[in-house]
Amino acid sequence: GMDIMTCPSPNFGDRKGDSVELIVLHYTAMPDAEAALERLCDPTSEVSAHYLIAKDGKITRLIQDDSRAWHAGAGSWAGHDDVNSRSIGIELDNDGTSEFDEALMVSLEWLLADLLERHALEPKAVIAHSDIAPDRKADPGRLFDWQRLASKGLSVWPDPAMSGDFLRNAAYVGYPVEHGQACILDAFRQRFRPTASGPLSPADEAMMAGLARQHPADVTERIARRTPSRPLHSM
Repeated sequence: GMDIMTCPSPNFGDRKGDSVELIVLHYTAMPDAEAALERLCDPTSEVSAHYLIAKDGKITRLIQDDSRAWHAGAGSWAGHDDVNSRSIGIELDNDGTSEFDEALMVSLEWLLADLLERHALEPKAVIAHSDIAPDRKADPGRLFDWQRLASKGLSVWPDPAMSGDFLRNAAYVGYPVEHGQACILDAFRQRFRPTASGPLSPADEAMMAGLARQHPADVTERIARRTPSRPLHSM
């Protein structure tokens, strides 16, 4: 494995028995890893993540996996509002406007493989900060290569399917659909169709339908309650 450095952050709490179900990827939107580390370890900032990966690929653990970091903020996935209690947060050293460095991606792939195995998670557990907080977040952004992760079994990428209702399919995937179609469409495109713009298109519908069919969130009563009772369209 890789060497992981440790730099304990004071900004954490107790998971209160919740297990890790998600891994949320962020970008730091800061000039360098040192600046990010300072902020993530500053008690007055009240933010933290479990891991920070620098541009040169160096991984720093700030918080143990079994503790609750403060990375997700207000957000929701698959009907759960407290994302921090059931997730691991990974901050990527990137200013938000540049491609992600190769060394960073290689380290991220190693770390994700390790985390998925240790926590017995499926690739669909690896999601974007923008997925859970589509109303206010855009990280890791349109320059992040989700397809690359998916090709290595470290996240998901759908095969387009026959479409159904875009928002209902989004709810089955886990998106917080209460934010409305425009917001969810933007978050979805950040990750799956980064060059697309304009109104909802058949391509968006087909990819969301593929996600709903191939990688639904573990369907719970919470999801069923917030969506119409019609079944998903069959192929």
